[in-house]
Amino acid sequence: MDPLSRLLAAPPDLPVGPHLPEVVAAVRAAGAVVVQAPPGTGKTTLVPPALAVALGGAPDRRVVVTQPRRLAARAAARRLATLLGEDLGGTVGYTVRGESRTSRRTRVEVVTTGTLVRRLQRDPELPGVAGVVLDEVHERHLDDDLALALLADVRENLRDDLALVAMSATVEAGRTARALATGSRSVPVVEVEGGLHPVDVVWCPGRGPRTDARGTAPALLDHVVATTHRALRERTGDVLVFVPGAREVDTVAGLLARGLSDVDVRPLHGRLPLREQDRALERGPRRRVVVSTAVAESSLTVPGVRVVVDAGLAREPRTDVRRGLPGLVTVAVSRAGAEQRAGRAGREGPGAVYRCWSEGDHARLARHPEPEIRTADLTGFALELACWGSPDGAGLALLDPPPPAAWAAARDVLHGLGAVGADGVTPLGRRIAAVPADPRRARALLDAVPEVGAGLAAEVVALLSEDVRVPGADLPAALRALRRGGPGSGAWAAQRDRLEGVARAASAEDAAATGSRPAARGGPADDAAVGHVVALAHPDRLARLRPGGETYLLVSGAGARLPPGSPLQGAPWLAVADVDRAAGRADAVVRSAAPVDEATARAAAAPELRSTGIAEWSGGRVRAARVTSLGAIELAREPWRDPPADLLAAAVRDGLRRDGLDSLPWSDGARRLRDRLRFLHRVLGDPWPDVGDEALLDRLDAWLGPDVPAVARGNRPDLGGALRRLLPWPEAARLDALAPERLEVPSGSRVAVTYDQDQPVLAVRIQETFGWASTPRVADGRVPVLLHLLSPAGRPAAVTADLASFWVQGYPQVRAELRGRYPKHAWPQDPGTAQPLRGTPRPRRRDA
Repeated sequence: MDPLSRLLAAPPDLPVGPHLPEVVAAVRAAGAVVVQAPPGTGKTTLVPPALAVALGGAPDRRVVVTQPRRLAARAAARRLATLLGEDLGGTVGYTVRGESRTSRRTRVEVVTTGTLVRRLQRDPELPGVAGVVLDEVHERHLDDDLALALLADVRENLRDDLALVAMSATVEAGRTARALATGSRSVPVVEVEGGLHPVDVVWCPGRGPRTDARGTAPALLDHVVATTHRALRERTGDVLVFVPGAREVDTVAGLLARGLSDVDVRPLHGRLPLREQDRALERGPRRRVVVSTAVAESSLTVPGVRVVVDAGLAREPRTDVRRGLPGLVTVAVSRAGAEQRAGRAGREGPGAVYRCWSEGDHARLARHPEPEIRTADLTGFALELACWGSPDGAGLALLDPPPPAAWAAARDVLHGLGAVGADGVTPLGRRIAAVPADPRRARALLDAVPEVGAGLAAEVVALLSEDVRVPGADLPAALRALRRGGPGSGAWAAQRDRLEGVARAASAEDAAATGSRPAARGGPADDAAVGHVVALAHPDRLARLRPGGETYLLVSGAGARLPPGSPLQGAPWLAVADVDRAAGRADAVVRSAAPVDEATARAAAAPELRSTGIAEWSGGRVRAARVTSLGAIELAREPWRDPPADLLAAAVRDGLRRDGLDSLPWSDGARRLRDRLRFLHRVLGDPWPDVGDEALLDRLDAWLGPDVPAVARGNRPDLGGALRRLLPWPEAARLDALAPERLEVPSGSRVAVTYDQDQPVLAVRIQETFGWASTPRVADGRVPVLLHLLSPAGRPAAVTADLASFWVQGYPQVRAELRGRYPKHAWPQDPGTAQPLRGTPRPRRRDA
């Protein structure tokens, strides 16, 4: 009996065991099945051997099992090999990025999901593979969604004999089953109930916020340490502590190690060397505290754990599409994530979870984490689809469509890299896709070799592949620290070696194609060389110091600032590797960068280098200039003395819409004409034109068009003449009759009428109106003029629109008040029949 059959004949007592015949029967009937089973049920341990036995024992008919992370893939393979009593590389093996332990005898191979995607891209028929087990599909990483969609496509169009098992820990297994269905063949769901022991929940919220602008609040980490000490006092068994990222792991592990003498403290995250990861997963002679990222949340078993301390935070990808700033953010864990973390305490017996938040906060958590396709940078995902031959994902079984804005941004990046064109993926795009790195970094690796050498290019790109938030944002200093063997140097060195091999192979291929010699290894790293590679990877994040010397402007248009005390402060140009932008803050915070010069910036972001003519309305005129810019960064500006007329006109239009028509040089006559036209439109309506601001702005070409060049030069055009272009004919001939600019009063004076109020106003000295029996009217007699009757000194004495009534009722009081003050002026008792007077009467000479 082969080792896998022996295992299944006497399997470990795990909840999934009784369901294995149902899983196998479903695969034989439908070719695919979804297994819904919570963590701790043994699905990762027993389903792959059962599938391998059911599909036959030929050495070249292996079962490939995916895990979302390298650490989990190695651990899953090791556990199964141990159950078989074999070493890794025999019946069970694994392959992760840069490492493989398999042989011809291997029947179950555990791989990362990204590794499977690359195999599918190389050969979609997966020769030698009888079946695939997609584990932890509920985590909804981009690679998980992509692998599921590609395998469904392969089963439908290339290999209907390829068995497929998708395993999920959540109740959304039905969606996965529907995505895998082909034609009329539905895919069944096998549900496995959990076998966890009871877990007590202890609510222990800390004081103050759990996050700040830089991520996890330091006070929360102190609270996590204190809560771990409490858990060690109150409970038995090993303790598993969840924090969001590798830096938090190192901080909490360091604090615990200094305060615990009888307990082993083990950090656990993907950046650790393999030996350190293995130590965290091995039982020890003493009690242990394992401080881990989400890597231990669902796909990894940490033996001996009976207590979980959960900080309640997770690190998820987020992309600010408008500013082009992808990155990781620290967010509250979802309820599903919290339950999976708690379940780690109940695998081997009754346990407890200490949650560093309140029960009320728990009720407000999101039910599930957001799928990465909705929040992450989609550039690599888009390139994989292009390489598959489905650039827009049409016809593929994607569980969620990519958001349009993020998808368009990803396609723009690929076009900028030269990875895709009008006909799909380019040869360069396929070379980029073959590099085990994000497309931007892959392109930087390939392009940087001739300048800095394969070794240095690989060093920097390997650093960019890790969490590159470094003290003071000084990326060259971080590289020097890794070269000296600082924290994380093991994982970095392994990635560096892999990338250097890729770079040298690519360089050799280029040399063979061109007949030139491959580039030699570069010299010692320096800041400029590091900046050169970063600039090639992220040309949209090149940044120039703004005037004032405190903040930077990125090529993408975003603003950014260095952290306080950064040694890079004051550098004229930066190549930015990583930035954070907290909600509510205008500028992002640079987390890692290297200095560059302007020439490097111009070369790296050459597609963003452009010279444009601009014309801007400012100070009542148009100022035109030739501007050289690198994306949003203005490099140079010089006056443009002869801009085209259409550009000037557009600048005038935009400026007037922004600043309003009052910014034009209106003469008094032009303003009066506009007021008269506004009055006629209000009283008579069409065809008299609307000359309000909005109406004039909408018809700018109709009235101001010929005068735009003069306006643009800051001259004073005849705006009254411009308004007359809007006059309706033949009605325009009656303008002066309907809205006279002046009215003749009884004294013979012609006095101006103002139309800038709701009613036309005639301001005239009261003596000049003697003999006027009634109020004058305009607009064909429709509207009475509002008379502002003035004293001999020109001050208002009365206001009336009914002169006849005023003479009878109002004038006697005005006469009584003013005759003593102005005795030289006539104040007749009956002004309606009195002689009008202009000016002040002269006194009579005594000898006359």
